[in-house]
Amino acid sequence: MADHRRLWSVRPVPRDVESGPDRLAHALSALAQDLHRVDDPDDVLREAVQAAMELVPGTEAGSVTSLDGGKRVVHKAESGGLPASVDAVMSEVGEGPCLDALLQHRIIRVDDMRGEARWPLFAPRAAALGALSMLAFPLFVKDDSLCALNLYAGEADAFTDESEHVGRLLAAHAAVAYSGAQREENLLAALETRDLIGQAVGLLMERYSITSSRAFETLVRFSRQTNRKLRDVAAELIRDAEAGAHR
Repeated sequence: MADHRRLWSVRPVPRDVESGPDRLAHALSALAQDLHRVDDPDDVLREAVQAAMELVPGTEAGSVTSLDGGKRVVHKAESGGLPASVDAVMSEVGEGPCLDALLQHRIIRVDDMRGEARWPLFAPRAAALGALSMLAFPLFVKDDSLCALNLYAGEADAFTDESEHVGRLLAAHAAVAYSGAQREENLLAALETRDLIGQAVGLLMERYSITSSRAFETLVRFSRQTNRKLRDVAAELIRDAEAGAHR
């Protein structure tokens, strides 16, 4: 997989918070500010993966995944080839840390994949790929699981209690920012849809000398007859009108 552009990195730390909890608090505060400035939900997740690799002790690679239909693992962001390969195995066999984190809404930690008995189909293949340690964090807001942040390391016992603590805090920031970016994206899409439908209604009113309510009913009827979204019907009508105007 191609590497993504680095979107976030640890900022210089003021001298009065150079170590310990204060340094972590400073880094997470900076991350929270950066995440909430990002408009694209996928960019939020890519930033979260990059931040985890820099902040969570032991992390060598990371990914964010979600579930499609409650079964298939879908990539939202990843740092490279190892996460993609491991997550593909998880999707194929239908078991693994990511799935448990999503379905059980809890942190899943693997100290040594070679001796892991919880996922007999997944663990041997993940270990063979080089993922001996894993941490999976559910990204949730108001108890609704959204995605899982998965961290990987090539050595056994790479993750500690500190890793879990830092990862939990980071995942909480990422979940809130991701949810906010999704809401904003949905709002913009709704506004765009409303504008398209309004333009299409105006075209029908002008073309057939009908009222706005009659024009809207015509759009809805055609949408149902063709089993297409109202937005798509409106967009096609506008495209056809624009194409005709340029002939």
